Amino acid sequence: MVLLSPCLSPKLNQFHAHTFWHCSSRKLSVPRKDQLYKTVSKPRSIMALAGNKESDILAGERLYLGMDFGTSGARYALIDKQGIIHSEGKREYPVFVSEEKMDWVRSWRAALFSLLEDVPVHLRPLVASISIDGTSATTLIVDSNTGEPLWRPFLYNESCPDALPTVKSVAPANHTVCSGSSTLCKLVSWWNKEESNKKSALLLHQADWLLWLLHGKLGVSDYNNALKVGYDPASDSYPPWLHSQPYSQLLPSVIAPGTSIGNLKEDIRTQFGFQEDCIVCAGTTDSIAAFLAARATQPGKAVTSLGSTLAIKLLSTTRIDDARFGVYSHRLDDKWLVGGASNTGGAVLKQFFTDEQLQKLSEQINPMEASPLDYYPLKAVGERFPVADPNLVPRYSILVAFVFGTQKCLALVNFFQSKAIFPCCAFGEYLSILLIKALNIVLLPFPSKNQPKFPKNKVLIDEFHDCLEAGDCGMNCDSVYSESVTVRKLHPRPESDVEYLHGILESIAHIEAKAYNLLKDLGATQVEEVLTAGGGAKNEKWTKIRERVLGLPVSRAKQTEAAYGAALLALKGAQHDSC
Repeated sequence: MVLLSPCLSPKLNQFHAHTFWHCSSRKLSVPRKDQLYKTVSKPRSIMALAGNKESDILAGERLYLGMDFGTSGARYALIDKQGIIHSEGKREYPVFVSEEKMDWVRSWRAALFSLLEDVPVHLRPLVASISIDGTSATTLIVDSNTGEPLWRPFLYNESCPDALPTVKSVAPANHTVCSGSSTLCKLVSWWNKEESNKKSALLLHQADWLLWLLHGKLGVSDYNNALKVGYDPASDSYPPWLHSQPYSQLLPSVIAPGTSIGNLKEDIRTQFGFQEDCIVCAGTTDSIAAFLAARATQPGKAVTSLGSTLAIKLLSTTRIDDARFGVYSHRLDDKWLVGGASNTGGAVLKQFFTDEQLQKLSEQINPMEASPLDYYPLKAVGERFPVADPNLVPRYSILVAFVFGTQKCLALVNFFQSKAIFPCCAFGEYLSILLIKALNIVLLPFPSKNQPKFPKNKVLIDEFHDCLEAGDCGMNCDSVYSESVTVRKLHPRPESDVEYLHGILESIAHIEAKAYNLLKDLGATQVEEVLTAGGGAKNEKWTKIRERVLGLPVSRAKQTEAAYGAALLALKGAQHDSC
């Protein structure tokens, strides 16, 4: 059971309903009530021995704690200076609801103290440093005196199109902030609200705020998290165009990821048994932490993180930023991590399959055989990368109905299939049943040739008429109509669950391939090898599908969890602090 820390502020229990205003119409999912206080897995000590003998073995050695606050839960990893994991664990976010809205702030806070409680008691005195990663562009507006939120948090995937015109009017063309989901758009959206308390406000990212709970120094961020609010990692400063804006007073100070911020607060040390010299280090984003965990150190090496969403990072000698495609670059010492994050990923799979089904069905997939299905799997409307479009809907293979006056249908069918459109055909007054069955097409009711009473919402396909006029199909067409079918399942839905899963996995792989090709076209170092992090890295059949689609070596990173990358940052901070 998750127990709230005694140091939790009672003010959080008074979090008012008005703090849950949404800047977009997208609904946020609230975890089921049966998930309340659920521990996903017990923390395990990798080298645990009877009693406290491990502490004796590690005499004189220090450990480094990293915590990852991802989209669906929180994890921790405790490592030594050789990178060996001594303990790790995870927690789902506990459910706190206010006015039927998820109170994410209370949930994150509770998860943080639960993870600290999960660290084995006999290992806590060995912890030299702590760092945390959080989801990119998850934004909090807090009181600059108390640190308590003035507004409900803006989550990583939320879009604020109301602020986009303002941001585009001040930022350079195609800048990273010129996206509705950027941190700056979220800040401007809040700033423009009449009820916003501007005088005492401060902007923090998710990782910044969680780290503040540990070190107590408000207003500190890192240059990875600050990128999407407009911070320039090349000049290591906020640009003049941002400094000149009235809301720039809310911006936090920025330091390098892994830099020591200060010692762990005394009340935290006393409560959990950490040493007085334990330091708290600046964090990073979850996708960068996953990249650090994979230890891809050479340009051309890339990491795809297959978690609830799909995020890619490519180590490049060239910096690429282009908001038109949701592409941005994070600084990594003297190189650049180029990439972006798509809204496709594991969250879509969990809409249709349980974890057990995913495992069993995947075993039956032939990864060397291409799937004929072509989807754009999204959990909800809106995409960030490789297409930045808040209105993009999940792509289903389109069902098309048409009526024509000849039985020469093969060329016409080929035309539509070449565009991933699956047609239903009415030839005169009868259906080509054999053809429809052969193509596994869903039947729709059709009017007769002489009385085509199609609904008004059907539209003429100009491109197909152009094809007919050019003589490509060799047909005389009476009328051609199309209609996108709104269904909850990706369509067409094969009878076989194996084929269905195969199609979704391969479609996500094609989105990944499109992303890497886009980076190359924009001038980034060409990808040579892809390492995989996140839960999807465990699926060997998916790895082989991706290897075929990408045409590159694809393998699972030895360390796949972002918490491990955060622990490496803590190690870096401790080593630098001791110099």
